[in-house]
Order: sequence, then structure tokens, then C-alpha cells
Amino acid sequence: MATMVRIEPVTRIEGHAKVSIYLDDAGEVSEARMHVVEFRAFEKFCVGRPFYEMPGITNRICGICPTSHALASVKAGDAIMGVAIPPVAVKLRRIFNWAQYIQSHALSFFHLSAPDLLLGFDHDPATRNVMGLIQHYPDLARKGVRLRGMGQEIIRILADKSIHQAWAVPGGVRQPLNGEKRDAIKAMLPEALETVECALALLKKSFAGFADEVEIYDFPSLFAGLVTPDGGLEHYDGLLRFVASDGTPVEAGIAGERYRDYIEEASEDWSYLKFPFFKPHGPYNRGECAGMYRVGPLARLNVCDFAGTPRADEELAAFRRLGNGRTVTSSFHYHYARLIEILFALEKIAQTLDEEDILDDWVRAEAGVNRLKGIGMVEAPRGTLIHDYSVDRNGIITDVNLIVSTGHNNLAMNRTITNIAKKYVHGDSVKEGMLNRVEHGIRAYDPCLSCSTHAVGRMPLEIRILSPDGRVLKDFLRE
Repeated sequence: MATMVRIEPVTRIEGHAKVSIYLDDAGEVSEARMHVVEFRAFEKFCVGRPFYEMPGITNRICGICPTSHALASVKAGDAIMGVAIPPVAVKLRRIFNWAQYIQSHALSFFHLSAPDLLLGFDHDPATRNVMGLIQHYPDLARKGVRLRGMGQEIIRILADKSIHQAWAVPGGVRQPLNGEKRDAIKAMLPEALETVECALALLKKSFAGFADEVEIYDFPSLFAGLVTPDGGLEHYDGLLRFVASDGTPVEAGIAGERYRDYIEEASEDWSYLKFPFFKPHGPYNRGECAGMYRVGPLARLNVCDFAGTPRADEELAAFRRLGNGRTVTSSFHYHYARLIEILFALEKIAQTLDEEDILDDWVRAEAGVNRLKGIGMVEAPRGTLIHDYSVDRNGIITDVNLIVSTGHNNLAMNRTITNIAKKYVHGDSVKEGMLNRVEHGIRAYDPCLSCSTHAVGRMPLEIRILSPDGRVLKDFLRE
């Protein structure tokens, strides 16, 4: 008898989603779907606003990702103004972005995923959380909290606020850095580096216990992310590169304003989150598409030729040995990739703060509307983020398109949870550890659903098994 298992909501992610697992008549999994049940209307209610208000509006999409949305938005504004912003403003924006990587990746690793990785998927759910981590690994938990705090503090030093800042603006930034602030940031970096090294050692030690997960999370796809003109790891600017599973370039590098030639968005009636795919490999057919691609930390390390800093390059070489020597195709290793990117961010912040012009006070270019369209593309911690604005001659927004990191990964997340469910779900026997494994398949991507579909809410967790005629066979409730 065919049945369906539902997980509602998925826990330890940003936002709200549920999972439906469909079983065939033999009780085996035929498909799993992640339903994003939020809906927000930023793309619609921003129409009619002046473009220069967009950074302040869109950085309120999310309390975790405001820095990323602000930067994508101001880059779209730069394009509308048709200006090249002052060199030091670019450097300060980059530091701003790297600080976001530190805080966001630390949140994902230490608060959301470490309870699974260090305590185990089958650990008591009452303490399989950050509080349980504090009990079992008090020093590491403290370090993780402090690491995220340091990322937030760097953002606050630059912008006077750690969230929903008004510092990055079209044309540059509102205020320069001074010597006191520079020294305060530099003083935090050694402790932050020590924490990342500690986390890397613990994570790598745990790999032997997750061989099944590494295999289940492994599947072929394209990977996409920004690279520098010479192929280096890039988070703020650069060219969008697509590579195949073996690392072969599919598109070596395209300018951001050409993204519509390569990315198309499909939709399904069971999720508010769209399904972007690589258009040249389309078409899309109800979840099946040769153009599926992944973005984010794993993808960025797969598309780049090198990182560009000593420790990050050393760790990147070790990371690639987990795959074919060039790419790593198991989404389980998103966690490892995040720690490497924190290393890179810390090294780049240190290098940039030592540059001669970092205290220069020319941080903003002034201009009006010189173009009727502006596209801003950055690498947010979770992946490639696109803000696409059209304006009239007065700078009033006439159309907005936002493609958020989590959307790019939508097809891959559904593939991952289907693989996990097929491994662990058989019949209507529901075990809590199985549910957590499915949820972790989503956590590996660190999705931000508020960013992707724009809604808020709170739901209880209830798993219900239904017969084909709608009868309730079994309820499972997690308090």
C-alpha cells in the first residue's frame, strides 16, 4: 500500500519548510520533496520605490543575510548610476562581505550542523542542539559562539550596526575606516584563526564515521560560482563560471549582466521556491533537468583554480583529495568547505587591512540615473546572489528579480533528500534518527528560506503517514 511520510517543519534551518516522502506499493521511496511554504513579496512591493532605497529595503529580507543583500543591491545601484566606485570603497565592501562569511558559516557549522556531526544523527533530540553541544564540547561551543560574534563585530565596526546596516550605498560606502577601527579588527583575527583550526581538526577526525553519508550525498551536477579573471576564489566580484562534475568548464566565465542567457527559473505547484537551472542544458521537466547545478561553499571550491591565500590553498589541496583531485561532488562536504572559506576570509581581511590606502577617506562616487537597468551579483555565504533592477528615468523601480542562493540549490536539495530517504526509509516504520538524517540533507546546504521566498511563521513538527485514500495510518509528533 502506497503511503506518504511528512516532516513538518524541517528544523535547524533558517526559515520554514516541510518534507514529503512518497512510498510506492512495496513501501519503498519513490521520491522526496522539500516544500518551501513561505511566501514574501519583495519583488512586487519594491516596485515604485527609488533605487537608492533598495539596499535598506532588501537587507531586511533576512536578519542573517542583510550584508549579502545590501552588497548585491548596491552593486545594482552602481550599475544604474554607471559609476566605478573609489578603490578603497571596494576594499571596505570586501571586508564587509568576508566578515559576513565568518559569522554566517560559523552559525551554520557550530550552531546548526555540529550537533549532528559531533553528537551523532541518532543522539537524543532533546540535547541534539547547541545546548547539548555546550554540555559535551564546552570549549568548542564557546569558541564557535565567539567566532560568530567576531564576524558580527567586524560588521558593526565598519557599519555601526551588525544587522540591517545603512553603510553600503550605491556609489560606495558612507564612511571610511580609521586607524582605531582597523586595529580593533586586526586584534580579533588570531583567536578566530585558532578556532577555525580547532574545528577543522575535529571535523576531519569525524569523517570516518560518515562514510555512508558521504556516499549518499554524492551525485553528478554542474557547479557554479564567481571566480577572479585568473580563476581564483572570489566572493564579491568577478565572472560567473559553470563547471561539470569532473571540473571541466562548461562556461569558463560570464559577466553578471548575462546571467539570463544561462539561468532560467522553473516553478512547481508544491513549493513557493523556484527551481533555477542551467538553461543551455534544459529543458526542465518536473524536477528532472540536465541543467541542475549547485552553488555555495562546495561549488566555489570546485569552480576556482586556487584560493589565493596560504592556509586556504593548503586546505583546498587536502579538500580536493576527497574527490577526484579537482572536484568534490558529495554535498556532505559543504561543512568542510565552509571552514576553508572562513580561513580564506580571515587571511584576506588581514591582507587587506595592511594595504597602504585602506584608511583613505574617498569612499563614495556621486551620480544620478545613467542606465535604466542594473544587475548586482555577489557570492553570499550560501551561494550566488543576484539582484536585477529596472528603473525609469527618475530612478523609480519598475521591475525586480531576485535569485537567491537557496533557489539555485533547490533541485540539488531535493535530489539529496530523495537519496537519503531511499537509503533509510522502508515502509511506514518511522524512527526519529531517520527523520533527522533527511533534515540534515537540507542543513548541509544551509538554506535561508526567508531570503528565497520571503515569509515568516511558526509551525509545529508533525509527521503523518497517509494511505492513498487519505486515511491516517500513523502520527508522529515531536514536542
